[in-house]
Amino acid sequence: MDGSLSGVDADNLRSLLHRLNNQLGVILAHAELLEAKAPDEGQRARATQVVSAALQAMSLAREIRTTMAQTE
Repeated sequence: MDGSLSGVDADNLRSLLHRLNNQLGVILAHAELLEAKAPDEGQRARATQVVSAALQAMSLAREIRTTMAQTE
C-alpha cells in the first residue's frame, strides 16, 4: 500500500476486516434467529432490518478487501 492509512499496514487492515466480518457473522446469525422466532410482524420486520444491515456491512468489508487487493 502507499502509506496513506496513517501507519496501518495492509496485513493489519486485513486482520481487522477479518475480525469485523466474524463479528458481523455473529450478529447475522442472531438476527436470523430472532427473525425466525419473532412472535409478531413488527418484531420480525425489525429483525429483518438487522439481517439486511449485517449483510450489507459484510458486503462492504468484502469490497474493501477487494479494493485493497487491487491496489497492492
